Amino acid sequence: MAGWDEFAERRSGQTPGDGGGEDALVIRTLETLLASALAEEASDIHIEPGEIEARIRYRLDGLLHETQRLSLDLHLRVVSRLKILARLDIAEKRVPQDGHFKHRRAGGLHVDLRLSTLPTLHGEKVVLRILDSAVALRRDLEDLGYEPGQMAALLEAIERPYGMILVTGPTGSGKTLSLYACLRRLNGQGANICTVEDPVEIHLEGVNQVNVHERAGLDFATALRAFLRQDPDIMMVGEVRDAETADIAVKAAQTGHLVLSTLHTNDAPATLERLVRMGVAGYNLASSVLLITAQRLVRKLCLHCRQPVPLEMEVVRAAGLTEADLAGVDGVTGAQVYVATGCPHCRGTGYRGRTGIFQVMPISPAIRGLILAGASTAEVGAQSLREGHLTLRQAGLLKVLRGVTSLAEVMAVTND
Repeated sequence: MAGWDEFAERRSGQTPGDGGGEDALVIRTLETLLASALAEEASDIHIEPGEIEARIRYRLDGLLHETQRLSLDLHLRVVSRLKILARLDIAEKRVPQDGHFKHRRAGGLHVDLRLSTLPTLHGEKVVLRILDSAVALRRDLEDLGYEPGQMAALLEAIERPYGMILVTGPTGSGKTLSLYACLRRLNGQGANICTVEDPVEIHLEGVNQVNVHERAGLDFATALRAFLRQDPDIMMVGEVRDAETADIAVKAAQTGHLVLSTLHTNDAPATLERLVRMGVAGYNLASSVLLITAQRLVRKLCLHCRQPVPLEMEVVRAAGLTEADLAGVDGVTGAQVYVATGCPHCRGTGYRGRTGIFQVMPISPAIRGLILAGASTAEVGAQSLREGHLTLRQAGLLKVLRGVTSLAEVMAVTND
């Protein structure tokens, strides 16, 4: 872990191998935390002070798991070291601070770490977000969990020369991962691709990536206006947050650019209403939006300990699927599904890893007509169902029937 070792040499004047001094203890603690979190593919590390000691928790597969405890004295020194690495003010403990730094992991690859501090009753809580591009870049569109028909619709949309593709879902649902899987498919010698994010989470060679810097006046709208003077082919906006960004993105999609972006909405049909409420005219949406995909992440059942239970067809019917819908679906297990139990392989949770469930809604002529007519979200959703597009719950149920996840997991993440 050369990143920590080099820092120790600069700060304490001793070599990492000396093993002495308080700095060495802090360095070893941080090395252990990061090595363990990276090995587990954790997304976040929480360092939380309490009245007696501090606890360390990793976010694994979307849930927090406690891994160890630190004395309050060691917690204080670990937090100070992290703040120095992130170039934060170590003397300021009364207000939240945000920063970032790089860490060189085994093999020479760098991992970006985003640090956030929060003053609490018993001291500063720290959250480290692990932005591991190496892990993200190993996942192609085919690995994310799209159903075959959904994949075909998405590929058709991203191969269009202009228009807008929107990915929706709550924070932590994998939207950025989906967008970058699309960008990797599009990235090539013949395309000028520009992205603006807050912050850039995945570094992609050959793509012009811009970090939002609102204090300096660089927000999403400003970056988009600059992109339009850079002869772009494809633009990715990390999030449409306001009317100005939405207006520029829609107009860019209408004038010969492919625009990809995210919003925070519950499902695909609700995205259209959200944009209208932002002030985007219906006729502009109808002429620019190609496809909307909503997504959630569900935990995958541990293959070592999952247990079969009888399938209740009433559940299938309640979700809006029939026996005919299930006929011919690859991988459906038939008369049984699986439930989580727990074993050492999955840390006793019954789950290991996550996959996506998706609602992919291409903007068909019929849906375009509904947009122009000012139809409600319910009317757009009903038309999407008539065209054979899966809802999030239906897509999740297919994974339940294949034994990928459990019914309880799907019901929990689609309980909107």
